[in-house]
Order: sequence, then C-alpha cells, then structure tokens
Amino acid sequence: MTKKRILPPDRMAECEAAHALFLSKKNELKLSQKKIADAAGMTPAAVNLYFKGINPLNAQFAAVLARLIQEPVEAFSPRLAEEIRNLTGAPVTKAPSVGDTSGATAADAIRDMLSRSGKNLSEDARRRLIAVAEAEEGGGAIEIDYYRPGVMGDEVWIAHYDVRAAMGGGQIPHDYPEMLQDVRVSPQHLREMGVDFKEHFHLKMVTGWGQSMAPTIKHRDPLLVDISIREFTGDGIYMFSWEGHLYIKRLQWLGDEQINMLSDNPRHPPQTIKAEDTYIQARVLLVWNANLV
Repeated sequence: MTKKRILPPDRMAECEAAHALFLSKKNELKLSQKKIADAAGMTPAAVNLYFKGINPLNAQFAAVLARLIQEPVEAFSPRLAEEIRNLTGAPVTKAPSVGDTSGATAADAIRDMLSRSGKNLSEDARRRLIAVAEAEEGGGAIEIDYYRPGVMGDEVWIAHYDVRAAMGGGQIPHDYPEMLQDVRVSPQHLREMGVDFKEHFHLKMVTGWGQSMAPTIKHRDPLLVDISIREFTGDGIYMFSWEGHLYIKRLQWLGDEQINMLSDNPRHPPQTIKAEDTYIQARVLLVWNANLV
C-alpha cells in the first residue's frame, strides 16, 4: 500500500488556519463538521482529512467553508483566494452577516461581472456561474450540481469528479471532490438500462485508476455512482475511504463489524477491513466504458 504523503509546510499551514477559524466560529454560528460536510457534498470524515492536514485544501471546499464561517477565503488561504478570483473574475470578500441586506446580491454581482467581462464565456458557463451564486443566496451548498434540463427530452447534467478513485493499492483523495467535466444523460434512459436510483442529482461520474477490478472495471473507465449512499446497503461495488486512501472495490459484509474488500482481478487477494474504519462515499451503479470493435 502507498504510504501517506506529508503535506508541504504551506499547505499544512492552510489546513491549520482553516481548522482554527472553524473552532473559533463553530459555537457562535452553531457549526459542526457534519454541517460543513453536508454543504460541501462529502462526509464528515473527508472534512476531517482537510482539518487534520492529511489532504490539502482545494478551491471548492475553501469556498464552502468561507461561506459557512463568514470569513474570506484569504483569511486561511491567500493561494486559493487568488485561484477563485482568477476563476470567477470577482473579488473574494467577506460574507455579509445574517440579516444584512445592503448592497447587491451575489447573483447580481456575478451578472454585473458577466456583462462587463464575460463576453468570451459560453452561455452554459454563464448559467453555471449564476447558478452557484443563487444557490449561495438560498442557503444551499456551493456545489457543482447544476441540474438543468437539457435541450431534448429529460436530459440533465451529471458532474464528473476527478478524485482518482483507485482500483488497486489506494490513492489519497488529494482534491476531493474536484469537478473535471460534465456529462449530459437521460435519467429515463438510465432507468430503462436497469440503473436503480432515487434522484438524478445524487448521481456523479468518477474515473477509476488501476487494474484490480478488471475485467469488470478497467483502468480509467468512467463510473456512474450514487453519492447519497453513504453506508453499506448490501454486497456490491462501492467508492470508499479506508486508512486515508480512496478505493473502488467490492464490499461484502462478514459480520462482527467486519467487511471483506474484494477485487475482481484474481491477482489481488481479498482483505478484511473494519467497518468502523471504512467511510463509504458512494455506490457504483454503472461502468461507462467503450470497447473497441
């Protein structure tokens, strides 16, 4: 198994500063790691990996955290504040206090920015920026969940996360979760294919790395996962964290709070892991592969 890497001092300092701000504000704002996790679309265990300095902060998590603790991103990471400024073309400022209605809304500011300097952006990119701002105003999570019907039928957008979920020795989810690209699909067609899910906005695309799940899942195959499944719901293929690494493997319940971690490739032997040390992130519903003929 790959050893856990140690963050460089500057990245560790960002994690420590973010954690310190959270601790200083959590009583006043009635925050918890679970509330932050829910807003960021991840598990409390994943949030803890950021605060403990195991995983470096990324722009997505920093934006969510800054909104919830009502502090600017640059209060704990000038690096990410600059990254967000470069992405949005807007300043990263301190969030207004509750009840403060003065000034323009976040969505108004984004619209103004788009009218002045967003002429080179596609209509879809403009819509997404506004969707993020409107979600923030409504108290929703600043996520990459832009579920809008497509131009035909019941098509919707499904975000593609670059989390490097490993089908082998495990990879550290260094930027979990970070959007890579979107896929437009038809929920009705997915159901007709036998994919079982409750809501389409629980679906994400991830990419597996490694050969331990071959031939079922090959290296770099895109996978459709349901992120609403955060606990064991029966034998199947799951995306989960164990010992600070992210895996895609078959899980089989053994009883006595133990789980069998299985690989479809016979060259990789099964391994028994403790349920309490296993943090399920999603269940794999479909392998989205293309085979040459």
